[in-house]
Amino acid sequence: MNLNDANRIRAKAFADVHGRHLVTGTQSSKRVLDPIDRVSEVLFGLIMVLTFTGSLSIAEAGREDVRAMLIGALGCNIAWGIIDALLFLMGGLAEKGRRLSALQAARKAADPHDAQRLIAGALPPVIASILESAELETIRQRLLRLPEPAARAPLTRDDWLGAIAVFVLVFFCTLPVGLPFMFMSEVGPAMRASNGIAVAMLFVTGWVFGNITGRPPWLVGIGMVVVGAFLVGMTIALGG
Repeated sequence: MNLNDANRIRAKAFADVHGRHLVTGTQSSKRVLDPIDRVSEVLFGLIMVLTFTGSLSIAEAGREDVRAMLIGALGCNIAWGIIDALLFLMGGLAEKGRRLSALQAARKAADPHDAQRLIAGALPPVIASILESAELETIRQRLLRLPEPAARAPLTRDDWLGAIAVFVLVFFCTLPVGLPFMFMSEVGPAMRASNGIAVAMLFVTGWVFGNITGRPPWLVGIGMVVVGAFLVGMTIALGG
């Protein structure tokens, strides 16, 4: 067996599983919060809380101001975490609904070539590129033998876990930045410690993103700090 044959076998197996999951509704729209989602949620949460801490005046802020800032930051991130979790579920439903529509269309297509085109379009481009017409037809026949697909795409356990993970990430990334204000009585030192924690978290977020995307992690980490500082400054300047 040569490499092309092995690739085709893997591609057909992937396509069979892909179609079966769509029919049974067992496939989540994505992994429970993939790495890009985790980086994005941490970044959003950090920018949100930094708009609150950055609005404090070191010279004028008292304990009541700090308390109001912490309550506002926590409350805002709770609200945003709930909204983001709902958006995650809506996005998952839309993605699975699109896949289910493609599967139903492929099963109902009168022309086999149209069905093969729909199947190839639903697969990752790399997988579709190594499948020949006869192999796509084999997949079409196997999809026709599967049970009737559900009328609508369901929300699965992984979808709900992903939504909970979104909320937890958005909320808990607030805490490290706010901790200095809870344990330090002087606003100035607390602000410096908070900013140091935020810079470190932004750098780590960029480092992870760099590893995911295959770019220099340290360079992306520095860039994330710069971008985060710019976004926070712009948000504060616009009254956010």
